[in-house]
Amino acid sequence: MVRPNVLLRPLRKTLPVLHPRSTGPSSANIPRRRTLPPSRQFGVSTQHSSDEKSQSFKSQLYESTQQRLKRERAEQERYSQYQTQSQGGRYAALMFALAFFSTGAYFLGSLKPPSLPTSSTTSLFDLENPRHDVSQSNLQAAWADFVEILGKENVSTENADLEMHSGSDWSSYTPKSSEKPFIVVYPSSTEEVSRIMKVCHQRLIPVTPYSGGTSLEGHFTPTRGGVCVDFGRMDKIVALHKEDLDVVVQPALGWEELNEELSQDGLFFPPDPGPGAMIGGMVGTGCSGTNAYRYGTMREWVLSLTVVLADGTIIKTRQRPRKSSAGYDLTKLFIGSEGTLGLVTEATLKLTVKPKSQNVAVASFPSIQNAAQCVTRVVEEGIPVAGVEILDDVQMKCINDSQATSRQWKESPTIFFKFTGTPVGIKEQISMVQKIVSATSGRSFEFARGDEEMQELWSARKQALWSVMSMRRGPEDHVWTTDVAVPMSKLPDIIEATKEDMTKSGLLAGICGHVGDGNFHAIILFNEGERDTAEAVVHRMVKRAVELEGTVTGEHGVGLIKRDYLEHEVGQTTVDAMRRLKLAFDPLCLLNCDKVVRVQAPKPGEIKPW
Repeated sequence: MVRPNVLLRPLRKTLPVLHPRSTGPSSANIPRRRTLPPSRQFGVSTQHSSDEKSQSFKSQLYESTQQRLKRERAEQERYSQYQTQSQGGRYAALMFALAFFSTGAYFLGSLKPPSLPTSSTTSLFDLENPRHDVSQSNLQAAWADFVEILGKENVSTENADLEMHSGSDWSSYTPKSSEKPFIVVYPSSTEEVSRIMKVCHQRLIPVTPYSGGTSLEGHFTPTRGGVCVDFGRMDKIVALHKEDLDVVVQPALGWEELNEELSQDGLFFPPDPGPGAMIGGMVGTGCSGTNAYRYGTMREWVLSLTVVLADGTIIKTRQRPRKSSAGYDLTKLFIGSEGTLGLVTEATLKLTVKPKSQNVAVASFPSIQNAAQCVTRVVEEGIPVAGVEILDDVQMKCINDSQATSRQWKESPTIFFKFTGTPVGIKEQISMVQKIVSATSGRSFEFARGDEEMQELWSARKQALWSVMSMRRGPEDHVWTTDVAVPMSKLPDIIEATKEDMTKSGLLAGICGHVGDGNFHAIILFNEGERDTAEAVVHRMVKRAVELEGTVTGEHGVGLIKRDYLEHEVGQTTVDAMRRLKLAFDPLCLLNCDKVVRVQAPKPGEIKPW
């Protein structure tokens, strides 16, 4: 570029140095003077010589300046041309550099793990929504993976199978049309379950476990679609250790089938929930049953579990001894987790010796409160009955109308007592209970005089749910069965209040339950037009239980129906701690998503005001 002050510099700095032999560019175009002979030099005038010198100097100065200007102008033109021609290329180069360094920075940043959470709990509103991939292409690719693992005959996309694994007639939750699995798989071993979970973990596919399907609170409804793992082929007794009084079983073995096998060796597995329940579901809900008063709940009868975690990892919670203080009690952590923390593929269960003798007695009362008071007295006296069950007048009427048993019953609140032990001990227990029945306004008391009569008396209790279902007016009717539990001293009050509320609702609704440990059930018949009324009855029942220092569920589990009540029972921080456990075992929220604790904020109006 030409600098404007170039001509103002001293001449000595702008003129080239002249040498007689110079061949440089500064002297190339300057005409040389002829060298005259010495004789003729003397003839040249002084004035002429001076003019010639002056003219030569000006000519040199002019030519040198012009050449410099031409060179600088040429440089300027070349630079301008370069600027014009390379603008697009330089922009592209700049973008490439930015993309390169951004990618490099991202890669280097990804090498450093994200900072770990510092809170001991996880609030619902601190979570991002689960990111699952339930696209058709991803699920179809997973289908090919499952066929390779299980064989085509053990992978189903038949609509009948999908419907069956979405809900049931006796579930309190009615699934939406979109809440259906894409595929049902039937593994036969822990290793196959592990491989299934590895595929689902890699492909971000949600998983719903399915055992007996008797779940009542929406436990196995696939709210996110995806894959349903049906354990139906895993129904074996793996190992029986008679001397140690324990047995290793797979999750699809029914408790009734188990006890049939054990009875041949004089052994007995005490928890006895509803007919059709299987070990996997019993572990998942932490169930109990009619023997809970004497023998306790499922939590007391599980020694160890084999569990497949969300990423396919297989763990065993402990060995087979009756007690252990080694580390965290993961066994009890998975009991009651409803398949949200891992999939149970084997369970080691404690057994006991089958009672030498047993008997059943039935007592009727003028009111449900009288019956509840009788139960409270039996507990306070410490009478070691094996089971105490209650059915109200509505429930007894349903049993008669459905002809579910071989005899007609008094249609009044009734208590069923089960006694076990030695013949002498049972006789003593019956005598003590009979006195308490008389003292609490009991109308009748009858005990069995043989095995056949004992089975007949006890059969009414086992038919409670089915008898109400048989009273449905049409296919549009649903059955809502739910449970709560309270301290024994509060039992008469809550049963009486719930009974009154049900009567006012105008719905066909009965009460039954394992009242020996403060746990009772409500069974309500309703159609879609009556759903709001039924929900309101259940809501008030649960609220009463919490206000009486009870629990929202004694044995059915939380599922979808009870999850929003947990906060009122145990507090928000406790639920947040449960959510942290869920994310620790299942950070992608693949396992039975939405059950027990929410992992996504509810929609407006979805939660009933307390």
